Amino acid sequence: MSELQINTTQNVKITFNASGAGERLLAFIIDMAIKIGYLMVLASSFGVFDNMDQWSQIALNTLLSFPVMFYTLALESLFNGQTLGKRIMKIRVVKIDGYQASFSDYVVRWFFRIVDIYIFGLGFFVMAMNKKTQRIGDMAAGTAVIVLKDKVNISHTILENLTENYKPSYPNVIKLSDNDARIIKEMFNTSKLSKDYKTLIKLREKILEVTGIKVVKQKSDTEFISVILKDYNFYTQNM
Repeated sequence: MSELQINTTQNVKITFNASGAGERLLAFIIDMAIKIGYLMVLASSFGVFDNMDQWSQIALNTLLSFPVMFYTLALESLFNGQTLGKRIMKIRVVKIDGYQASFSDYVVRWFFRIVDIYIFGLGFFVMAMNKKTQRIGDMAAGTAVIVLKDKVNISHTILENLTENYKPSYPNVIKLSDNDARIIKEMFNTSKLSKDYKTLIKLREKILEVTGIKVVKQKSDTEFISVILKDYNFYTQNM
């Protein structure tokens, strides 16, 4: 399983595991089984229409086949890059540049299924040949499929452990966004582990600039940033 590194618009690198060709193939088989099951139910349920004239039968068959034709496009758009097969396999479509895939991206991927799937299964061989496990549709849309199975603990999120009687110190932290808090926490944890005190000083100065905090209690850079993260969690959880 290869790693996929996504550069966000804030120049933050986030690493995911790219879904393997085998996982994607299993998700495809699950989705195909659902489609076939749907068609079998239709065949048995709408057999009473067999005595219709030819054009009416064609029109009805076309209408009833829409859910199969647009299954992947509709579900990926509604469920943030997942079909039922992908959800079962715990994989998801994402943009390489860090944005959430848009409807137009899903349309491009869906359109290229004609090439990837129905022309000798070309997409499977293309996935097996590149590090990001992208099929042709992914390359055209700038997307990839990642694995969601990784266990995430609190240290990987913007959440902090707070005691029940926790008292915040800096109300101005509400000027930060969730994305700001995530970047601060990532930089804080990395700098603390590597003892990069210069980065901690710059991070503290940036927080003061963005939040407009004027009065700072005598705390070290590490203590101050830790309090900022806890205060942000306190206020956002109680808003």
